[in-house]
Amino acid sequence: MDNKKINITVLVSGGGTNLQALIDAAEAGRLPGASINRIISSSHTAYALERGKKHGIATCVVSGKDFPDEEKRNEKLLEELRRADTDLIVLAGYMKVLSPVIIKAYEGRIVNIHPSLIPKYCGRGFYGIRVHEAVIAAGEKESGATVHFVDEGVDTGEIIMQKKVPVLPGDTPESLAARVLETEHEILEASVGRVVADLQKRM
Repeated sequence: MDNKKINITVLVSGGGTNLQALIDAAEAGRLPGASINRIISSSHTAYALERGKKHGIATCVVSGKDFPDEEKRNEKLLEELRRADTDLIVLAGYMKVLSPVIIKAYEGRIVNIHPSLIPKYCGRGFYGIRVHEAVIAAGEKESGATVHFVDEGVDTGEIIMQKKVPVLPGDTPESLAARVLETEHEILEASVGRVVADLQKRM
C-alpha cells in the first residue's frame, strides 16, 4: 500500500503556531502523501481550534474539565483518534502527558516538538517559556528545538531532528522563544515529512 494517504491528527493546547506551520506545509504540497484531518485540543479556548476551522479541518476538545476521570478521558481521546482513522499523531504545543494506553496504541507513530536541545532542558516542568528562562539563567550560548518520537517517558523518545539557534547577548526569554519558534516550524515540517514517508513504506 505504497500510496496510502497518511492521516495526521494534531494534538494542541494553545495558540497553534506549529499547527499552522503544518497546515501551510500540507496546503503547499510540502507534505506529500499526508493529510491533516483532525485537531484535538485539551482546552476549549485554544486558538489552534480556530486555525483548524479556518482551513476546514475537523476539531474536537478532550479536556480534563469535561472528563475529570483520567481513564474516561483517555478512552475518549482514543475514540477520537480512531474515529479520525489516525495514522500519525503530532503533538504541537500539547501540554498534557499522553497515557501509556495511547502510546501503546500508536507506538512509533507519535511525534513531539520541544523547544530545547534534548537532553538539555526537557522532562517534567520544562515547557513553554520556562524552558527559555532556564536556558538564559544557565548562561547557555546556544539553544534550539528538537522533534522526537514519544515514548512512555517525558521527552525521552528517539530524536528525529534537532536544530540549534544562538542565544544572543541581551536575549529575554521571549526573544529567545521567538527565535526558537521559527526553528520549530522548520524542523517540525521536515520531521513530519520524513516520518510520513517512512510510514508509507511500512503500511
